[in-house]
Amino acid sequence: MKNILLSFIFSLFFTLSSGIAQGFSGIATYKSQRKMDIKLDSTQFNDEMQAQMNAMLQKQFEKEFTLKFTADESLYKEVESLDNPNVAGGNGMQIMVASSSGSDVLYKNVSENRFVNQNELFGKQFLIKDTLDEPDWTLEKETKNIGEYTCFKATYTRTITSRNIVSSSNSDKGSDSKTEETTEEITVTAWYTPQIPVKHGPGRYSGLPGLILEINDGSETILCSRIVLNPKEGLDIKEPTGGKKVSQTEYDEIMDKKMKEMEERYKGDGRKGDDNSFRIEIRG
Repeated sequence: MKNILLSFIFSLFFTLSSGIAQGFSGIATYKSQRKMDIKLDSTQFNDEMQAQMNAMLQKQFEKEFTLKFTADESLYKEVESLDNPNVAGGNGMQIMVASSSGSDVLYKNVSENRFVNQNELFGKQFLIKDTLDEPDWTLEKETKNIGEYTCFKATYTRTITSRNIVSSSNSDKGSDSKTEETTEEITVTAWYTPQIPVKHGPGRYSGLPGLILEINDGSETILCSRIVLNPKEGLDIKEPTGGKKVSQTEYDEIMDKKMKEMEERYKGDGRKGDDNSFRIEIRG
């Protein structure tokens, strides 16, 4: 009963503030971190090497993003880095990471309930067009401050399937590749502020009565570090147009096919001379 009453109060608040939201625009900066805990064969990799690998992988997922938003539209983009986003290495180890969760440019229109994700996969550009997911958010009464903003907690649960592929080569005979697929239910926790009454958030997250300033799915945390409201120079939010047009389902099928092809290639080509090479796919 309390949750129903709380949902009603927030719905009423958002309805009353929707007119105010029309005048809101801004740029939010987010930083992401992902927990990594990769377990390797202890007969081939000592504790120090495992710790080193986890540290390298964790650094791969420390990224910065900007979210430009108005009441209806937003554009989410990773801040460019000089580092190679897909390769890390050190002390004879090299790790290649392929991820289906990242985006080059993500446009969302919450009033039309749709998104456009311009993404590059193995050198080919795709334009993913689909409807936004509508999570069954549970609005909580718990609050905390993020910077100068009072934030409320919201949660929902979803099921994810993860595939981890580790490929290594340490002889002239070929390489070993192992694929593990797991399905689990996770709880996504968001912290949003009604002080900025727009339905946007980082990545695909949206639909709450206030800008999402922090999101956590158990392994990844995305936290807002800076907000500039109503910037004097204005905002340039343009829907991306370049790339092969596909739905999210079609893109996922292409991704799965490419990853299976790569796995077979790693099994068959021997990877000679590359004593420690790994490919790890993070799905979410």
